Amino acid sequence: MNTITKTAAIAIVSLLATGCAKFTDDGGMAPVTDGIRKEIGRDAVKLSSPEDIRRARERVQTLLAEPLTEDSAVQVALLNNRGLQAAYNDLGISEAEYVQASLPPNPALTVGRTFGTGSFVEFGFQLIGNLLAFATLPRKTEIAKREFEEARYRAVATTLSLTVDVRRVYIKAIAAQQRLALLEQARQTADASAKMMTQLGETGAANKLDQARVSAFYADLSAQVAQARLSVASTREALNRMLGVWGSDLSYKLPARLPALPAAADALADVEVEAMKRRVDLIILRYEIVTLAKSASFVNATRYLSFLELGLGYRNEVETNDAGEQSSKNRYGLELGIVIPIFDTGEARVVTAREIYMRAVNRLVERSVNARSEARVAYTTYRATYDIARFYQSRLLPLRRQISNEVLLRYNGMLIDVFEVLIEERERINANIASLDALRDYHLAVADMQAALIVGGTVPPSGVINTTPAPETIPLGL
Repeated sequence: MNTITKTAAIAIVSLLATGCAKFTDDGGMAPVTDGIRKEIGRDAVKLSSPEDIRRARERVQTLLAEPLTEDSAVQVALLNNRGLQAAYNDLGISEAEYVQASLPPNPALTVGRTFGTGSFVEFGFQLIGNLLAFATLPRKTEIAKREFEEARYRAVATTLSLTVDVRRVYIKAIAAQQRLALLEQARQTADASAKMMTQLGETGAANKLDQARVSAFYADLSAQVAQARLSVASTREALNRMLGVWGSDLSYKLPARLPALPAAADALADVEVEAMKRRVDLIILRYEIVTLAKSASFVNATRYLSFLELGLGYRNEVETNDAGEQSSKNRYGLELGIVIPIFDTGEARVVTAREIYMRAVNRLVERSVNARSEARVAYTTYRATYDIARFYQSRLLPLRRQISNEVLLRYNGMLIDVFEVLIEERERINANIASLDALRDYHLAVADMQAALIVGGTVPPSGVINTTPAPETIPLGL
């Protein structure tokens, strides 16, 4: 009995020393906000009140009133995308689960009154507490805290993934818009040529074949314009969804052209090292492993003792004899409930915890290998797309302009027919579109490299876990 009492006292003292977790004022958003501001220089805000919504709305309208830049598009999405806000709600749920896990278990109170034969009456109550739950509360709280910290990193990863997606769609939307402008300009020229060729045909200066060729060229461009318009509409709608806009907000304006190609490409000394330091998905998995190790240790420690209850009881017996005299007896006692591990020795739980831990280790190693490869591919693609775009702008387009001018001179000198002019015009249009595509691919490669260095392709699935030990504590050589 003394041993039980001592154990209970130790558990309660430890609990009081640890204390219960408290809700943060911002729903755990402070590390998320700081991380996003550090990585991309933008503001991530959780909309928790009508005032938050009002301020966010005003800022969104201010940003949408001006031509939308890439950075302002990202900021609008961070303020206005409700899918992102749902992810922040998940963070709030995780915090609530952490606070709940830190609370000591409520004791159970049973009250009873028994009537016996004659004039016998018994009244009693029993206060029952889960002693094992009290004793293990600090370790359970620590695990829950790590899970909450992991949820913070997941919120960061979700936010960064959204910013990368916004940048990609933004670039595609402007490129589609610019392609449409190129094709419409070419179609106007072709329309004028077709009308002129029709007039020449009426005077007999142009044959039926040349007229048909010019008309076919105009019709082909018209079809391409229709396809380009569809692409503009679809990419803009994709951007609308990312930005979370509708109604009057849909009237925002995009720049007419993609940003110019920089004078030189950035040189990164070691993209693999950079990815290993910054990738949020790897940080999540590293912290998950540490927490899983603690969870496996906890399971092993409670392998044989999975249930332990301590009951404090009181009973009052009152009996009345034939003479009407009452006698009362008070009884006190302790009860201990325990599960005897005869059939279930906890081996399955121990093996499960160990396999879950090793699964996380293997996933981290796999993800680390993939992250290194993704970083190398992203950087190689970035440099290659830059070189290709530079080649189009510095070499190919000037050559095409030179050829076009020469062909026009020859046509005006009646040295070539209209068929060759049409061929050259088609080649010129294709070269301009190819140059635009190369510039678009370069800007997409910039966004892809950001993803490869910061967030990766996907956020790892949620495990049991979470977060704060330094990566240096994991001896994996990653």
